Amino acid sequence: MKQKFNIIKSTCVPLPLENVDTDQIIPARFLKATTRDERYFGENLFRDWRYRADGTPDPGFVLNDPRYSGEILLAGRNFGSGSSREHAAWAIAGYGFKVVISSFFADIHKNNELNNFVLPVVVDEAFLQELFNTVKADPSARVRVDVPNQTVTNLTTDHSVWFELNAYKKYCLMNALDDIDYLLEQRPKIEAYERENA
Repeated sequence: MKQKFNIIKSTCVPLPLENVDTDQIIPARFLKATTRDERYFGENLFRDWRYRADGTPDPGFVLNDPRYSGEILLAGRNFGSGSSREHAAWAIAGYGFKVVISSFFADIHKNNELNNFVLPVVVDEAFLQELFNTVKADPSARVRVDVPNQTVTNLTTDHSVWFELNAYKKYCLMNALDDIDYLLEQRPKIEAYERENA
């Protein structure tokens, strides 16, 4: 879903597992769907972890734990490894996450998130562990993600770190533009250039 990013303050959902691959994010059987509706994929985010074989929710999985909610997913190292399926980013967005914080993302998945208005924030292992510890101690703890200044702050400890964000993707996120929207925004400049160089 296209949305403008500025400052996001939210509680977090902790998933302290490393090497979570795209098949675990959205199982391959859902790739056959003919819909592009993010809500459909969001309903099936982490499907095989969220639900038992009989289709009932697994109370031991964090998305079914009423203590945890929010627009920020805290994820372990190497999040989004495996296949390049864009459906994984659709599922994350469709569930309602705006930000995923990890110490490392698989490159293709990281770009898929950015292209689907989910902000992947890379922090060092120590800060990630601090966030996990804070949320475990207090599920109501909030984190502030400041996109203009590219900082993420643990509001419990007031510890803040800077994160890297490509200038083009930052502009697109802050203005709710996908790649086509951006090109259309540049149309007057393109047309002027063509007139001048005809």
